[in-house]
Amino acid sequence: MDFLSQKAKNIAPSLTLTITAKANKLKADGQDIVSFTAGEPDFNTPDFVIEAAKAALDKGFTKYTPVSGILPLRDAICKSLKEKHGLDYAPNQIVVSCGAKHSLYNSFLALLNEGDEVLIVSPYWLSYPEMVTLASGVPKIISTDNKSNYKLTPALLEKSITKKTKAIVLNNPSNPSGIVYTKTELVKLAEIIEKAGIFVISDEIYDELIYTGEVPFSLASYSEQLKDKTVVINGVSKAYAMTGWRIGYTASNTALATAMDNIQSQTTSNANSIAQHASITALTPSGKTDKFLEGLKNTFLIRRNLLCNLLDDIKLSYIKADGAFYIMVDVSNFFGKVLGGKQINSAGDFAETLVEKALVVTIPCEAFGANNFIRLSYAVGEEDIKKGIERIKEFIS
Repeated sequence: MDFLSQKAKNIAPSLTLTITAKANKLKADGQDIVSFTAGEPDFNTPDFVIEAAKAALDKGFTKYTPVSGILPLRDAICKSLKEKHGLDYAPNQIVVSCGAKHSLYNSFLALLNEGDEVLIVSPYWLSYPEMVTLASGVPKIISTDNKSNYKLTPALLEKSITKKTKAIVLNNPSNPSGIVYTKTELVKLAEIIEKAGIFVISDEIYDELIYTGEVPFSLASYSEQLKDKTVVINGVSKAYAMTGWRIGYTASNTALATAMDNIQSQTTSNANSIAQHASITALTPSGKTDKFLEGLKNTFLIRRNLLCNLLDDIKLSYIKADGAFYIMVDVSNFFGKVLGGKQINSAGDFAETLVEKALVVTIPCEAFGANNFIRLSYAVGEEDIKKGIERIKEFIS
């Protein structure tokens, strides 16, 4: 394999996609699998969005579009950011990409030079460090613990910033932990970030899925100075059940937007034209949209509560999620013990043996910077949640 680039050799495959593929294969082989791996709503895309895509096809919107997206979609994104956060962006500050993951990678490519450090709060979405590395940056992990409910504190942030720090990634609500920062907590972090003069990659992809009543607060709305150094990342995947449509976007200062547009012009060009037209409908306020979002959120809240209650019943410790659709479960009490005829020495061992012996698929969180945990998604039906936890109960007893 000497012909491979060093970057190709060093990059790790996505653990979540690998395990999800394994679960799908077991299902295809006829196994009665319960999978808690889903990183996407189990809802279908709303009918009115699908109809908008059909209309786009009928009208012949099947050609290349401007690299950064069609103007009506960028207008809709600007209006959405204004309505949600009071943020004023012009369409030329919006870049539409092939999903929020693509938007993140464009941001790192546009910002980072060799050796620039990027602060990443653990637990973190597993792709952040790999993307930073691919973009020639250096991921610097900030470890959190249960004392701060796995949130970044101002003291920890101040301690972590160095002369090499170029940016920080903040994901709110968080994948994989589901924690949600309050506006007060974010304002305290914003004060330090603004003073340090570093950039913020603000991953807000789950901002429609908050169960505390907390109104989403974007760091870009803290001040004009910080807005100029913030890249807002969002998309339609999670809130509108449009994961396969692959539409994400950035909002940033004009120079960064131009740089990301240039990068995208030489890599993927525009995102899917039909999906762009459908996304206008998803992002445009309407009674149908409100009804869908309310139903999605209420369903996930019911499932969150059910999953937490069942975990309490079998006395498994977890981080209570206030947003997104994940729960992180602490399995460190089983390290050194034998389950299913195998000694468990890690969360990976636990997850692997759980699949083999109980046909329950979870995500071990070593790749998320949380070695003691597995991640359970409640983007699955209530019956599957009940069946899965019952199997886990039998497995650990």
